[in-house]
Amino acid sequence: MKTWLAAQWQCEQQNQAYVMVSIVALQGSSPRGVGSKIIVTEDKQFDSIGGGHLEYKAIAQAREMLSHEGKTQMIDYPLGASLGQCCGGKVSLMFEIFSTIKLPVVVFGAGHVGRALVPLLAQLPVQVTWVDGRYDMLPKQLPSGVVGVHEEHPQDHVVDCLAGSCYLIMTHHHGVDLALTQAVLNRADASYLGVIGSATKGRKFRQKLAVKGYSKEDIDHLNCPMGKEGISGKQPMEVAIAIAAKVMDLYQNSKVTSDKTATMGGFANLTKESLEYV
Repeated sequence: MKTWLAAQWQCEQQNQAYVMVSIVALQGSSPRGVGSKIIVTEDKQFDSIGGGHLEYKAIAQAREMLSHEGKTQMIDYPLGASLGQCCGGKVSLMFEIFSTIKLPVVVFGAGHVGRALVPLLAQLPVQVTWVDGRYDMLPKQLPSGVVGVHEEHPQDHVVDCLAGSCYLIMTHHHGVDLALTQAVLNRADASYLGVIGSATKGRKFRQKLAVKGYSKEDIDHLNCPMGKEGISGKQPMEVAIAIAAKVMDLYQNSKVTSDKTATMGGFANLTKESLEYV
């Protein structure tokens, strides 16, 4: 796999903004030909369009676009002395910016509701990870764009999640649900924490969290039952639609920042107003 292609795949997997710089036209001589590419992130670059001052200026331009939310554009660079070239001519570079950061959504549990929910989420502009502790539960064929993770103790996966993730907890065991809830609260950087269940389950979880020493402010971030108000029903698809609608509210009404943190540093910075839609 070409270096730039591997880097692009990595950026997509890590939900990282980047600019792809490509040589699209060339007059005169150049160390690299048409089609050469370089991937530029906020602090790294991958592959080469020939090095030298041309590449230096291209990287600077790409980072300027990232920092100011620039648009895709093509720029001509004269191949003169200023770029270390003495043959004349010019090189045309295409700067394609990929700065839309998808909301990371992590679904814990591949039961009836999980199996109804994940295909719905896969059709939304979010990044879905599906986690279950049982080998035989995750489908062999996952919806396009969904990453499946088998983790014997699902709470251990929380440490690997992206900052600002939306956590949807619906495992087969209340004890696992509680352990996951604690792991998410301990991170203090989620955009949303939802646990499937009744109001009674939610009340019991809040009582147990209080006994374990969590503050009222922390506990208030737990949404149990979860799902968009006004969408009722107990069938798996009905519950899945209510949860998917809640996720839609989250990504439509919140701005995911370029460092992949939707909470500006965690639960402590979330206001009552900012939580009204989650």
